[in-house]
Amino acid sequence: MRTIGIALVLFALWLLMSGVYKPLTIGFGVASVLLVVFVMRRMDGVDQDRPEIHLNPLGVFGYLVWLLVEIARANWAVTKVILSPAMPIRQHLFPVTYSQKSDVGQVIFANSITLTPGTITVEIEPKHFFVHALSFAPHDLVALADMDARVRATENGLA
Repeated sequence: MRTIGIALVLFALWLLMSGVYKPLTIGFGVASVLLVVFVMRRMDGVDQDRPEIHLNPLGVFGYLVWLLVEIARANWAVTKVILSPAMPIRQHLFPVTYSQKSDVGQVIFANSITLTPGTITVEIEPKHFFVHALSFAPHDLVALADMDARVRATENGLA
């Protein structure tokens, strides 16, 4: 049942992203989905590694809305830096402590940092990430701590 659900989601994404509904394109989509599902099943048979996902769906939805607003704000800030004749770039590599208990929560936090324009998660260490910022300011640490708390709030039942 899990495999069928994944195949349906992958095929729906294929259709949405391709935007072309001709028989040849749909055939390529079906073939791609079947190949991915086949490889996924083989990998599951080898390593039996499936992360347990303990996320609050409403919390995740609220977080995604908040993240989209933050991405828009960061886009505007990066645009101002790039278009400024002085190019006020203050690159900085710094550690950011994370509080997520699950691997999925840590991945969401690291990817959220990378999705936000002007920052990228460079390296993962126990208990912290190394983040590179294009235009670093001290309030960035406060914003990242807020993001960390919001991601942590999406995790269900993890102490």
